[in-house]
Order: sequence, then C-alpha cells, then structure tokens
Amino acid sequence: MDLDINGKYALIGGGSQGIGLAIARQLAVLGATCVLVSRNRQRLQQAVEGLATPSSQRHSYLEADFGDYEATAKKVAGLVTHHPIHILVNNTGGPAAGNVVSAMPKEFLTAFEQHLICAQLITQAVLPGMKAAGYGRIINVISTSVRIPIVGLGVSNTIRGAVASWAKTLSNEVAQHGITVNNILPGSTETERLSSLIAKRAKESGLQVDEVADRMKAEIPAKRFGKPEEIAAIAAFLASPAAAYVNGTSIPVDGGKTGVI
Repeated sequence: MDLDINGKYALIGGGSQGIGLAIARQLAVLGATCVLVSRNRQRLQQAVEGLATPSSQRHSYLEADFGDYEATAKKVAGLVTHHPIHILVNNTGGPAAGNVVSAMPKEFLTAFEQHLICAQLITQAVLPGMKAAGYGRIINVISTSVRIPIVGLGVSNTIRGAVASWAKTLSNEVAQHGITVNNILPGSTETERLSSLIAKRAKESGLQVDEVADRMKAEIPAKRFGKPEEIAAIAAFLASPAAAYVNGTSIPVDGGKTGVI
C-alpha cells in the first residue's frame, strides 16, 4: 500500500493539541512537511518541535484564530505563495454544549463562521496549488453527530451537518483534478473537549465525573473511549496516494457506537 507522502505539504487546523496534533504526528512520520494552525503560540512551538523529521522536513506553524476567518484566510493565502498545500485538515474545537431550544442566533452564526466559512476560505486558498500538483487531500474532522445527533450538543449538531453537506458538494466539484474530500467522524475521543463535556454532564446530573465516563463507555461496543492516534490513522490513510479513489465519504471512528449502517 502506497502511504508515502514525502514532499507533500500539510496544513493542519487545531494542530497544537488533541486530534489535530495526533494527525500532524502521523503525517510527519509518513514524510509530509506539516504546518500547524492554532491560536496558542507556545503550544504550537512545542508541538512543532516534537514532530518527526524522517525526510529532514522543516515543520512550521501559523498562529491564527478560526473565529476571525478573514484574518485566517489571509494568513493561509500568504503561506501558499511560498509552499503549495497538498493536504488540508480542517479541524477546530466544537461549539459549546447546550440544548438547541435555548441556543441564541449568535451562537449559530459564530459556529457557522468558525467551522464552515473558515473552512471554505482556507480551501479556496489552497485549491489552486492542489490543482497544479494534480494531488489534493481535504480532510474534515467533524463528528458522528452528522449521522445521529448527540444529546446536549444542539448548535454543534446543526453546524457539523452543514459542514458534511458542504464537503460532499465540494468533493463532486474537485475530484476531476486529483483532489479528494472526505470527513472523519470521531466518536468519544480522549481530548480536552471530551473531558469538559463529561465535567458538564457530571455537574448537571450530580454524578461523579468517573461515573459519567463509565456510563458513556458502557454505551460504546468497544467499552472504551478512542485515542487521538486512532483518528489520526484514518487521516493518514486518506491523505495518502492509497486513498486516491476514496472521495465524498464520512467515516465514523467511534468504537462501533453509531447505530446506523
């Protein structure tokens, strides 16, 4: 299987921690030069220093806030004038938890801008380089909520679904140029976001954090939470030449929890 991505440049959102960092680590091992994107410069610097360099890559970072999509897009546009991007990982933290009936319009608009509009502008910036190279991989890290909505994540469920539809539409438009667009749908994965969601549920229910976590694990056929590295393994495959004919898909990585075929 051809997983070699030597000479490819990858731009990874949320690359300073969690799933984004795990993906960057895996892509670096396979030979890609990684550019990590996040708001936290200190975390970015530490993350870049820890990436493997089997092909003597020179990894770097881009300090940007996805909440300011115009500024982020300008930074990416400046980046691609020096290095075309072959692999784009659209990944950012999800909206705050809460029921949809109590969500305010501003919450939907903010999440829409951060997740969909920002992804759209970044994608527009990198597409010319992908088309010129005849090679592009756009990977969106979303959520299993695009298949089955998650209780208590009203705004997130809504916006994640919009991103999935955007990605499917995009996949049909760019496939002829050797570019694929796919979504990864992580289930409950050991990240800071999962910890915060568990803490919120514990506070609302009056249960202990460990008890909430155990109940969540009991609902997963694998009886455990996922690891960021397990999400990264799917991203690495989708980023590689081996996945050239995988396009427009949404792949759950959730230990079997999503109750649909």
